[in-house]
Amino acid sequence: QPKEHPEETHYDAKFDRCDGVEFDAITPDEKGNIFFFKGDHLWKGFSGPAQLANGTFQELDEYHHLAHVDAAFRMHSKDEDEPQAHDHIFFFLDDMVFSYYQQTLEKGFPVNIQQVFPGIPSHLDAAVECPKRECTTNSVLFFKGSDVYSFDIKTKTVKKKEWNHLPNCTSVLRWVEHYYCFHGNNFTRFHPVSGDVSGAYPKDARHYFMTCPNFGHGEAHRKPRCKLDAITTDRMGKSYAFTGSMYIRLDTPRDGIHHFPITRSWKEVSGAVDAVFSYGDNMYIIQGGQIYIYKSAAHYTLIEGYPKSVTEELGIQGPVDAAFVCADQHVAHIIQGQKMIDIDLTATPRAVKSEASLPIHKVDAATCDSEGVKLFVGPEYYLYQTPKVLAVSKISPVAQKFPPRIFGCED
Repeated sequence: QPKEHPEETHYDAKFDRCDGVEFDAITPDEKGNIFFFKGDHLWKGFSGPAQLANGTFQELDEYHHLAHVDAAFRMHSKDEDEPQAHDHIFFFLDDMVFSYYQQTLEKGFPVNIQQVFPGIPSHLDAAVECPKRECTTNSVLFFKGSDVYSFDIKTKTVKKKEWNHLPNCTSVLRWVEHYYCFHGNNFTRFHPVSGDVSGAYPKDARHYFMTCPNFGHGEAHRKPRCKLDAITTDRMGKSYAFTGSMYIRLDTPRDGIHHFPITRSWKEVSGAVDAVFSYGDNMYIIQGGQIYIYKSAAHYTLIEGYPKSVTEELGIQGPVDAAFVCADQHVAHIIQGQKMIDIDLTATPRAVKSEASLPIHKVDAATCDSEGVKLFVGPEYYLYQTPKVLAVSKISPVAQKFPPRIFGCED
């Protein structure tokens, strides 16, 4: 039964996160909307005012007078481990856990934390999902002080770690496959298995996770122009667009569109790239006369001995304007000016199979997906049914505008 409320009122203060706020919990919902919690208030998304949390998650207040949320996370698991919990949000208050689906409390909840997550302590500081492609198994990471509890969803076993090097996290967020520990009004990005921190941290959250006056990636930060340098999708389904020295993920729309430096995922590649294509378990990045080959996994790893020259790897002279490989095919289609060169990727050394003239003078980027071959020129693209149709075409099809919202750009 709901607990009797003590005779106290909700906080009157309307928090302003642009003043600098230490969040109690942060979690996305099943649609990718991110909730930031502070006291009995929350914010929805990266902009907008604070509002009372009981307006969205009413039962938290009815069962447990809501002065704060200790921790919260969205369950990622969609496979056999815990299919019924997929896309549920779990909230932790003192020694209790609440499970919500589509902002409705699941029947039978709240219950003691130990009933759902045996071995996990009460009065937590933070929690975050960690799928098996990023952790060893489908897991949840729970934080309390410097202690981190890795909970295996399938076996319900717990491994306790001590990460003294990481600040005490009052909330943790997994966003676009990266992990962020929030502390004070700052955040620190860390590796979910080792806890390692690489890069210049901490950083002020107001520059990245909310819209505040005089904050942002530099006050002059603007969306890039709608012109791609490269685009590709790897075997794991991760899809990327590259523009200048930045990239965006295209297959994680629930996490929103955000530009990251290329060096963040491919640390050996600095500056703009000329072309990128995926083949087998590898991603090929061409920059000038060099080609980098990365092993595709949770984190991209440069294969030993690379970069090499484009000539040594592909048997052609650079530079390259665009490149693509169609799914389950073994031919790299390399575009240079108005010429498309087909290279047999099964041959050793790599060999040119054929060449064709293109009806388009200058291609910025190219990809091959379920719709066909797309050639990107400025803010437009041309669609061809297959590479063979492209190779024999004498005229260009009607150009189509690509939606700026998909690529986070502006015309």
